Amino acid sequence: MEKHAKTYVYGSLLLIVILVGLLFYGYNNLTKLKDAYTARGTELEATKETLSTEKERASNLEAIIEIIKQEFALSEENGSELLGLLKAEKERNQEFEDQITGISGTVGLLDKLSKTDPQLLQKYSKIYFLNENYMPGVVLEIPKEFRRDGNTSLFIHEKVAPFLTDLLKRADRDGISLLVASAYRSFDEQGSLKNGYSVQYGTGANSFSADQGYSEHQLGTTIDFTTTEINGTLYDFETTKAYAWLLKNAYRYGFALSYPKDNTYYVFEPWHWRFVGTDLARDLNRDNKYFYDLSQREIDAYLISLFD
Repeated sequence: MEKHAKTYVYGSLLLIVILVGLLFYGYNNLTKLKDAYTARGTELEATKETLSTEKERASNLEAIIEIIKQEFALSEENGSELLGLLKAEKERNQEFEDQITGISGTVGLLDKLSKTDPQLLQKYSKIYFLNENYMPGVVLEIPKEFRRDGNTSLFIHEKVAPFLTDLLKRADRDGISLLVASAYRSFDEQGSLKNGYSVQYGTGANSFSADQGYSEHQLGTTIDFTTTEINGTLYDFETTKAYAWLLKNAYRYGFALSYPKDNTYYVFEPWHWRFVGTDLARDLNRDNKYFYDLSQREIDAYLISLFD
Protein backbone atom coordinates (compact mmCIF):
# COMPACT_ATOMS: atom_id res chain seq x y z
CA MET A 1 0.00 0.00 0.00
CA GLU A 2 2.80 2.38 0.92
CA LYS A 3 4.59 1.42 -2.28
CA HIS A 4 1.58 2.37 -4.40
CA ALA A 5 1.30 5.72 -2.58
CA LYS A 6 4.90 6.62 -3.42
CA THR A 7 4.41 5.71 -7.01
CA TYR A 8 1.34 7.94 -7.24
CA VAL A 9 3.18 10.83 -5.62
CA TYR A 10 6.09 10.47 -8.00
CA GLY A 11 3.75 10.22 -10.94
CA SER A 12 1.87 13.35 -9.91
CA LEU A 13 5.07 15.28 -9.44
CA LEU A 14 6.30 14.16 -12.84
CA LEU A 15 3.05 15.24 -14.43
CA ILE A 16 3.27 18.58 -12.69
CA VAL A 17 6.81 19.02 -13.93
CA ILE A 18 5.73 18.15 -17.46
CA LEU A 19 2.81 20.53 -17.27
CA VAL A 20 5.01 23.32 -15.94
CA GLY A 21 7.53 22.63 -18.71
CA LEU A 22 4.78 22.73 -21.35
CA LEU A 23 3.44 25.96 -19.93
CA PHE A 24 6.89 27.50 -19.90
CA TYR A 25 7.57 26.36 -23.45
CA GLY A 26 4.21 27.67 -24.65
CA TYR A 27 4.77 30.98 -22.91
CA ASN A 28 8.17 31.38 -24.52
CA ASN A 29 6.74 30.62 -27.98
CA LEU A 30 3.86 32.97 -27.38
CA THR A 31 6.29 35.71 -26.40
CA LYS A 32 8.33 35.05 -29.50
CA LEU A 33 5.17 35.13 -31.65
CA LYS A 34 4.10 38.34 -29.98
CA ASP A 35 7.52 39.90 -30.59
CA ALA A 36 7.47 38.69 -34.18
CA TYR A 37 3.99 40.12 -34.70
CA THR A 38 5.05 43.40 -33.12
CA ALA A 39 8.12 43.55 -35.36
CA ARG A 40 5.96 42.69 -38.37
CA GLY A 41 3.54 45.42 -37.46
CA THR A 42 6.35 47.92 -37.14
CA GLU A 43 7.68 46.82 -40.52
CA LEU A 44 4.21 47.14 -41.99
CA GLU A 45 3.86 50.65 -40.62
CA ALA A 46 7.25 51.54 -42.04
CA THR A 47 6.18 50.10 -45.40
CA LYS A 48 2.90 52.04 -45.28
CA GLU A 49 4.82 55.22 -44.46
CA THR A 50 7.25 54.55 -47.31
CA LEU A 51 4.33 53.89 -49.68
CA SER A 52 2.69 57.10 -48.59
CA THR A 53 5.92 58.97 -49.21
CA GLU A 54 6.28 57.38 -52.66
CA LYS A 55 2.68 58.23 -53.53
CA GLU A 56 3.30 61.81 -52.48
CA ARG A 57 6.50 61.83 -54.50
CA ALA A 58 4.66 60.37 -57.53
CA SER A 59 1.95 62.99 -57.15
CA ASN A 60 4.58 65.70 -57.05
CA LEU A 61 6.26 64.18 -60.10
CA GLU A 62 2.98 64.21 -62.01
CA ALA A 63 2.52 67.85 -61.09
CA ILE A 64 6.06 68.61 -62.30
CA ILE A 65 5.42 66.71 -65.53
CA GLU A 66 2.22 68.67 -66.08
CA ILE A 67 4.05 71.94 -65.49
CA ILE A 68 6.77 70.87 -67.92
CA LYS A 69 4.13 69.91 -70.48
CA GLN A 70 2.43 73.26 -70.12
CA GLU A 71 5.74 75.08 -70.39
CA PHE A 72 6.71 72.98 -73.42
CA ALA A 73 3.39 73.71 -75.09
CA LEU A 74 3.91 77.40 -74.43
CA SER A 75 7.47 77.15 -75.71
CA GLU A 76 6.28 75.25 -78.82
CA GLU A 77 3.71 77.98 -79.47
CA ASN A 78 6.38 80.63 -79.05
CA GLY A 79 8.69 78.59 -81.26
CA SER A 80 6.06 78.33 -83.99
CA GLU A 81 5.46 82.04 -83.79
CA LEU A 82 9.20 82.68 -83.91
CA LEU A 83 9.58 80.34 -86.88
CA GLY A 84 6.73 82.16 -88.61
CA LEU A 85 8.42 85.50 -88.02
CA LEU A 86 11.73 84.07 -89.25
CA LYS A 87 10.10 82.69 -92.40
CA ALA A 88 8.38 86.00 -93.10
CA GLU A 89 11.68 87.81 -92.62
CA LYS A 90 13.46 85.41 -94.96
CA GLU A 91 10.74 85.93 -97.56
CA ARG A 92 11.10 89.69 -97.22
CA ASN A 93 14.87 89.36 -97.55
CA GLN A 94 14.45 87.13 -100.62
CA GLU A 95 12.02 89.59 -102.14
CA PHE A 96 14.45 92.40 -101.44
CA GLU A 97 17.29 90.34 -102.90
CA ASP A 98 15.19 89.61 -105.99
CA GLN A 99 14.46 93.30 -106.35
CA ILE A 100 18.17 94.09 -106.07
CA THR A 101 18.97 91.36 -108.60
CA GLY A 102 16.28 92.69 -110.91
CA ILE A 103 17.58 96.24 -110.55
CA SER A 104 21.15 95.04 -111.10
CA GLY A 105 20.03 93.07 -114.13
CA THR A 106 18.15 96.06 -115.49
CA VAL A 107 21.12 98.33 -114.89
CA GLY A 108 23.33 95.77 -116.64
CA LEU A 109 20.96 95.57 -119.60
CA LEU A 110 20.71 99.34 -119.82
CA ASP A 111 24.49 99.60 -119.69
CA LYS A 112 24.76 96.96 -122.40
CA LEU A 113 22.13 98.72 -124.50
CA SER A 114 23.88 102.07 -124.11
CA LYS A 115 27.06 100.51 -125.54
CA THR A 116 25.29 98.96 -128.55
CA ASP A 117 25.08 101.11 -131.67
CA PRO A 118 21.33 101.59 -132.36
CA GLN A 119 22.09 102.24 -136.04
CA LEU A 120 22.99 98.58 -136.51
CA LEU A 121 19.34 97.49 -136.55
CA GLN A 122 17.85 100.52 -138.26
CA LYS A 123 16.07 100.23 -141.58
CA TYR A 124 17.79 101.90 -144.51
CA SER A 125 17.22 101.17 -148.19
CA LYS A 126 15.42 104.36 -149.28
CA ILE A 127 13.90 104.76 -145.79
CA TYR A 128 16.53 105.93 -143.35
CA PHE A 129 19.63 107.95 -144.08
CA LEU A 130 23.11 107.33 -142.68
CA ASN A 131 25.14 110.49 -142.68
CA GLU A 132 28.50 110.78 -144.35
CA ASN A 133 30.36 110.66 -141.05
CA TYR A 134 28.91 107.38 -139.86
CA MET A 135 31.17 104.37 -139.63
CA PRO A 136 31.20 101.33 -137.34
CA GLY A 137 33.40 101.64 -134.27
CA VAL A 138 36.00 99.06 -135.25
CA VAL A 139 36.26 96.94 -138.39
CA LEU A 140 38.46 93.89 -138.91
CA GLU A 141 39.92 92.57 -142.11
CA ILE A 142 38.27 89.41 -143.42
CA PRO A 143 40.88 86.63 -143.78
CA LYS A 144 42.29 86.28 -147.28
CA GLU A 145 41.10 82.69 -147.72
CA PHE A 146 37.50 83.81 -147.43
CA ARG A 147 37.69 86.63 -150.01
CA ARG A 148 36.80 86.22 -153.67
CA ASP A 149 39.74 88.43 -154.59
CA GLY A 150 42.42 87.60 -152.08
CA ASN A 151 44.39 90.71 -153.00
CA THR A 152 41.55 93.11 -152.22
CA SER A 153 41.08 93.94 -148.53
CA LEU A 154 37.57 93.60 -147.17
CA PHE A 155 36.42 94.61 -143.71
CA ILE A 156 33.62 93.65 -141.32
CA HIS A 157 32.37 95.00 -137.98
CA GLU A 158 34.58 93.58 -135.21
CA LYS A 159 31.65 92.00 -133.35
CA VAL A 160 30.22 90.45 -136.49
CA ALA A 161 33.57 88.95 -137.50
CA PRO A 162 33.34 85.85 -135.22
CA PHE A 163 29.85 85.02 -136.53
CA LEU A 164 30.95 85.42 -140.15
CA THR A 165 34.08 83.31 -139.61
CA ASP A 166 32.02 80.53 -138.01
CA LEU A 167 29.55 80.62 -140.91
CA LEU A 168 32.29 80.40 -143.56
CA LYS A 169 34.11 77.59 -141.75
CA ARG A 170 30.89 75.62 -141.33
CA ALA A 171 30.11 75.99 -145.03
CA ASP A 172 33.60 74.78 -145.90
CA ARG A 173 33.20 71.70 -143.66
CA ASP A 174 29.91 71.01 -145.41
CA GLY A 175 31.68 71.08 -148.78
CA ILE A 176 30.22 74.44 -149.82
CA SER A 177 32.34 76.98 -151.68
CA LEU A 178 31.30 80.24 -150.05
CA LEU A 179 33.33 83.46 -150.41
CA VAL A 180 32.93 87.16 -149.67
CA ALA A 181 32.62 89.47 -152.66
CA SER A 182 31.91 92.69 -150.76
CA ALA A 183 31.58 93.83 -147.17
CA TYR A 184 31.99 97.23 -145.44
CA ARG A 185 31.77 100.30 -147.65
CA SER A 186 32.18 103.85 -146.45
CA PHE A 187 29.83 106.67 -147.44
CA ASP A 188 32.24 107.82 -150.15
CA GLU A 189 32.89 104.30 -151.46
CA GLN A 190 29.16 103.72 -151.86
CA GLY A 191 28.86 107.05 -153.68
CA SER A 192 31.61 106.11 -156.12
CA LEU A 193 30.09 102.69 -156.71
CA LYS A 194 26.64 104.15 -157.36
CA ASN A 195 28.04 106.74 -159.76
CA GLY A 196 29.77 104.00 -161.72
CA TYR A 197 26.56 101.98 -161.97
CA SER A 198 24.62 105.12 -162.95
CA VAL A 199 27.02 105.82 -165.82
CA GLN A 200 26.71 102.22 -167.02
CA TYR A 201 23.00 101.56 -166.40
CA GLY A 202 21.47 105.02 -166.07
CA THR A 203 18.43 105.26 -163.82
CA GLY A 204 18.23 101.45 -163.89
CA ALA A 205 21.02 101.46 -161.33
CA ASN A 206 18.46 102.57 -158.72
CA SER A 207 16.85 99.15 -158.87
CA PHE A 208 19.89 97.36 -157.48
CA SER A 209 22.26 99.94 -155.99
CA ALA A 210 21.61 102.22 -153.00
CA ASP A 211 22.56 105.85 -152.94
CA GLN A 212 25.31 106.85 -150.54
CA GLY A 213 23.98 106.99 -147.01
CA TYR A 214 21.26 104.41 -147.74
CA SER A 215 23.38 101.29 -148.06
CA GLU A 216 23.45 98.57 -145.44
CA HIS A 217 27.11 98.03 -146.32
CA GLN A 218 28.04 101.28 -144.57
CA LEU A 219 27.06 99.62 -141.26
CA GLY A 220 29.88 97.09 -141.59
CA THR A 221 27.43 94.27 -140.85
CA THR A 222 26.47 93.29 -144.42
CA ILE A 223 28.06 90.80 -146.78
CA ASP A 224 27.72 90.09 -150.50
CA PHE A 225 28.47 86.39 -150.88
CA THR A 226 29.68 84.59 -153.95
CA THR A 227 30.99 81.14 -154.85
CA THR A 228 33.34 79.42 -157.24
CA GLU A 229 30.26 77.72 -158.71
CA ILE A 230 29.54 80.80 -160.86
CA ASN A 231 31.61 82.55 -163.50
CA GLY A 232 29.12 85.24 -164.43
CA THR A 233 27.35 87.91 -162.37
CA LEU A 234 26.02 87.62 -158.84
CA TYR A 235 22.53 87.13 -160.25
CA ASP A 236 23.54 83.53 -160.95
CA PHE A 237 24.08 83.04 -157.22
CA GLU A 238 20.42 82.02 -156.81
CA THR A 239 21.05 78.71 -158.60
CA THR A 240 24.06 77.64 -156.53
CA LYS A 241 24.47 75.16 -153.71
CA ALA A 242 25.98 78.03 -151.71
CA TYR A 243 22.71 79.99 -151.84
CA ALA A 244 20.70 76.91 -150.88
CA TRP A 245 23.06 76.35 -147.96
CA LEU A 246 22.64 79.96 -146.78
CA LEU A 247 18.85 79.69 -146.89
CA LYS A 248 19.08 76.69 -144.60
CA ASN A 249 21.88 77.75 -142.27
CA ALA A 250 22.65 81.49 -142.34
CA TYR A 251 20.16 82.31 -139.55
CA ARG A 252 22.13 80.10 -137.15
CA TYR A 253 24.97 82.64 -137.41
CA GLY A 254 22.77 85.75 -137.24
CA PHE A 255 22.49 86.55 -140.97
CA ALA A 256 19.27 87.31 -142.84
CA LEU A 257 18.51 87.89 -146.52
CA SER A 258 17.77 91.59 -146.94
CA TYR A 259 16.11 91.71 -150.34
CA PRO A 260 14.10 88.59 -151.20
CA LYS A 261 11.90 88.22 -154.25
CA ASP A 262 9.10 90.78 -154.58
CA ASN A 263 10.54 93.19 -152.00
CA THR A 264 9.61 96.86 -152.47
CA TYR A 265 13.13 98.29 -152.40
CA TYR A 266 15.49 96.63 -154.83
CA VAL A 267 15.64 93.71 -157.20
CA PHE A 268 16.02 90.27 -155.70
CA GLU A 269 19.56 90.01 -154.31
CA PRO A 270 20.26 86.42 -153.23
CA TRP A 271 23.87 87.32 -152.43
CA HIS A 272 23.11 90.21 -150.05
CA TRP A 273 22.95 89.11 -146.37
CA ARG A 274 22.88 91.36 -143.32
CA PHE A 275 23.86 90.44 -139.77
CA VAL A 276 20.86 91.05 -137.49
CA GLY A 277 21.81 88.84 -134.53
CA THR A 278 20.97 85.20 -133.91
CA ASP A 279 17.71 85.92 -132.05
CA LEU A 280 16.15 88.04 -134.76
CA ALA A 281 17.51 85.87 -137.59
CA ARG A 282 16.09 82.77 -135.89
CA ASP A 283 12.66 84.34 -135.47
CA LEU A 284 12.58 85.62 -139.05
CA ASN A 285 13.47 82.14 -140.30
CA ARG A 286 10.87 80.48 -138.07
CA ASP A 287 8.10 82.88 -139.11
CA ASN A 288 9.14 82.91 -142.77
CA LYS A 289 9.56 86.69 -142.67
CA TYR A 290 12.24 89.17 -143.70
CA PHE A 291 13.90 92.08 -141.95
CA TYR A 292 11.87 94.72 -143.81
CA ASP A 293 8.60 92.93 -143.05
CA LEU A 294 8.88 94.06 -139.42
CA SER A 295 8.22 97.48 -137.97
CA GLN A 296 11.16 99.40 -136.55
CA ARG A 297 9.57 99.04 -133.12
CA GLU A 298 9.61 95.23 -133.43
CA ILE A 299 13.19 95.25 -134.66
CA ASP A 300 14.43 97.53 -131.87
CA ALA A 301 13.46 94.90 -129.27
CA TYR A 302 16.30 92.72 -130.58
CA LEU A 303 19.02 95.35 -130.28
CA ILE A 304 20.04 94.37 -126.76
CA SER A 305 20.76 90.77 -127.84
CA LEU A 306 22.36 91.69 -131.16
CA PHE A 307 25.78 90.19 -130.42
CA ASP A 308 24.76 87.46 -127.95
